[in-house]
Amino acid sequence: MVLKKKSMSIEVPFIDTIVEINAVDLQKLDKKSIKLDLTRILHGRSTEATFMISVNDGRATAELKKLVLLPFYIQRAMRKGISYVEDSFSCKTTDNNLRIKPFLITRNKVHRAVRNALKIKAQEAIREYCASKNTSDIFSSIASGKLQKELALKLKKIYPLSFCEIRIAEIEKAKKTGNNKV
Repeated sequence: MVLKKKSMSIEVPFIDTIVEINAVDLQKLDKKSIKLDLTRILHGRSTEATFMISVNDGRATAELKKLVLLPFYIQRAMRKGISYVEDSFSCKTTDNNLRIKPFLITRNKVHRAVRNALKIKAQEAIREYCASKNTSDIFSSIASGKLQKELALKLKKIYPLSFCEIRIAEIEKAKKTGNNKV
């Protein structure tokens, strides 16, 4: 017997949209992930989002798990005679742990001490920002550019930046706690 796929509706509250997906059964979509290109929604900032589908009471909703700034968007900002700073660290929010990877481009070539100072100050500022907010607020502020603007203003005191973005922001997997006996 051949099962026919039907069009299923999935709510995506992050972008206030309903996405249609072809599937055999709505229950088979539970805990599956989908990727959506948010370039048009974010007015040209080439971003890809990964959502996790959850099915409750016959309704499917998609929760944001990862935001990625596509590499070609960053490559357009790169040029000769500049320095760049990239970092990866974990920060706690009120409800989850996030892995955040900022990417900074200076206006001119700078010494390693300046790049290191930018990296440390960016980590402090992002951790301070994330400590009092929940995950959905942080993702929406990254998508709108609010976090990046605040970060650029704080880092401007060390050295002016031509590009300040969050390259990747994703929810880290929760670690199991308890006694593991072998």
